[in-house]
Amino acid sequence: MKTIGSVDDAVAAVGAELGVSSWLEVNQQRVDQFAEVTGDHQWIHVDVERAKTESPYGTTIAHGFLTLSLIPALSKDNYVVENTKMALNYGLNKVRFLAPVPAGSRVRVRSELADAVTSGEDTVNLTVRHTVEIDGSEKPAAVAELIARYVF
Repeated sequence: MKTIGSVDDAVAAVGAELGVSSWLEVNQQRVDQFAEVTGDHQWIHVDVERAKTESPYGTTIAHGFLTLSLIPALSKDNYVVENTKMALNYGLNKVRFLAPVPAGSRVRVRSELADAVTSGEDTVNLTVRHTVEIDGSEKPAAVAELIARYVF
C-alpha cells in the first residue's frame, strides 16, 4: 500500500503502481441490491433463470456502474492519502467497460497514479487509473480514471 502524505509525495509518485486490492466476490445478492437502489432491473442482471438460457454469458452479470462503484472501497487497500484537511471527488476521465462480470465472480482493483496536478501550495488533483480485474480472466472488467482533489 502506497502512502501519500503531501503534495510533493503525490507529484513524485506519478507513474507508480499504488497497489492491488484484495479480491471481492460480486454475488447475485449484491447485483440485486444494486438493481433495487438504482432502479435498473434489466433482466441480464436480475433474472437468473432467463440469463441461463438467453444470455450469451449463461448467467447474470453485474451492472457496469456497480463494477465502477466498487473502485473507491477496493482501492482503500491500495493507497492512502494522509495529512489532508479535505478530500473531494472531482470527476472521472475515460471509463471503459471491457468485459462482463458474471455473478459469483471475484474482482480486485489495481491502481496507478496517472497524474498529479497542483493548484497552489496545498492542493493537488490526483488522477488514479484503476483497472478492475476479474479472477481467472485475462481481460479486465473495467478501466477508469478517477480524479480526487486533496487539500493539505
